[in-house]
Amino acid sequence: MNTIPDDFDPIPSTRYRPAIGVGTLKQAMTEADALAVPVVAGSEPPEELGIDADGLASAGFTAQRGQTLVRPADAPVRVAVGVGASGRLDVTLVRDLAAEFARAVPWHRRLAVEIPPREAGISPADFAQAATEGVLLARWRYFVGRGAGEPLLESLLIVAADEDADVVAPAVERGRVIAAAYCLGRDLANCPATTLSASRMAEVALEVGAAAGLQVEVFDKEQLIELGCGGLLGVNRGSVEPPRMIRLRYEPDHPTGRIAFIGKGVMYDSGGISLKPSDESHAQMKNDMTGAAAVLASMTALRALYCPTAVTGYLMCTDNMPSGSAMKLGDVLRMRNGKTVEVLNTDAEGRLVMADALALAAEEPVDAIVDIATLTGACLRTFGVEIAGVMGNDAAVVAQLKRAGEATDELVWELPLHRPYRAQLDSAIADLTNMGGVNAGSITAALFLEEFVDGVPWAHVDIAGTAQLPEVRTWRNKGATGAGTKLLIEFARAFTRPAAAS
Repeated sequence: MNTIPDDFDPIPSTRYRPAIGVGTLKQAMTEADALAVPVVAGSEPPEELGIDADGLASAGFTAQRGQTLVRPADAPVRVAVGVGASGRLDVTLVRDLAAEFARAVPWHRRLAVEIPPREAGISPADFAQAATEGVLLARWRYFVGRGAGEPLLESLLIVAADEDADVVAPAVERGRVIAAAYCLGRDLANCPATTLSASRMAEVALEVGAAAGLQVEVFDKEQLIELGCGGLLGVNRGSVEPPRMIRLRYEPDHPTGRIAFIGKGVMYDSGGISLKPSDESHAQMKNDMTGAAAVLASMTALRALYCPTAVTGYLMCTDNMPSGSAMKLGDVLRMRNGKTVEVLNTDAEGRLVMADALALAAEEPVDAIVDIATLTGACLRTFGVEIAGVMGNDAAVVAQLKRAGEATDELVWELPLHRPYRAQLDSAIADLTNMGGVNAGSITAALFLEEFVDGVPWAHVDIAGTAQLPEVRTWRNKGATGAGTKLLIEFARAFTRPAAAS
């Protein structure tokens, strides 16, 4: 029988390093295979494009936002990229346009992107960072086997004026670091579940964590029993693969705040005894560890980005499988904080594994806790695949997540933490159940999680919709997306203590 080898590399994007830097137009014209030239609507295009505005118009290109036109020519191929009217360019559009450019020339290995004049509405540094992110994220690939034949990117050159080079270079490096972290998250979320078990996830965390200057601790089954992590252990009962809790620590020299990230790491979710139907959504359940992937990936970028906030990350990793030893409906679990939970649905397992980590995080001196998970189908039904849900007990923490989402184009939208719905979680034999009623599933799931934060400022991000895309959308890939990585990076970098934690 053909199986994926045990030594299959789950994180191939970390193994190659395209050359990324800042240079001149002369360099781009001699070294690049394809050059992106931004064109402002209503203005004459730059000379290096080799065509005037009338020629572009005759080809149907009017430089509206998002338009691209590939001009085959002697190397480098020139790609006109429309940025719209003067003064209206922003980082989200730049990221999207850079991705469109990279996808328009998929067979070209050496790319260059020219920074437009300032009247386009964006600083050279902001443009450079967003363009770097867009190109690298669009050219990410993950294949098991021979691949699709498209060549890997060899180099990216950001073309800047001499007077801007000093501010553009660090911006390009920021873009590279953020994109590399996101690609790591994508690798993990797309890796087949048979290959990326909970114990293999721990090995990956030890490898990439050490390289990123993180302290990494791995807790095995016996240690989890000692800690009283009944949620993670209960979900794991049906699996032949042992569970792992992975704790990551990032500590800057003079931290301005302390936060904890909790990531759901259900490596494969069959639903357990509450077995999922055999449909496309079931086949996607290797991505049910996207929250854990986002926490790990985001934390690998913090030291390189000089993040001022201390961060502790918890990855709660296990399969959720049916077997003779699996958790049953009606079972009662005792969680880390001593609360008991009656299990009414074994497919509501994510909240069980995260509850233990939330309780552990609340025992430490932290200013805020953020958990991230592919938690509820209700959130997918509410927001679709482009917006994540957010709820929390602290308005300031939720507001900071919203700002981080806007800055990174990983949008979150707040749902109310409507506490009267907490009654839906009442149990006749335990402190609470793991399942509410048929309605407001995202809210009742968040209310369940709130039971374990002990009043610490906290927010919950539900990425059930954004973790999987049916098709390519600008810099986002088809399939498991690794959603949340950029959101968490930006939240940690810009974090300020909420009043409740001061």
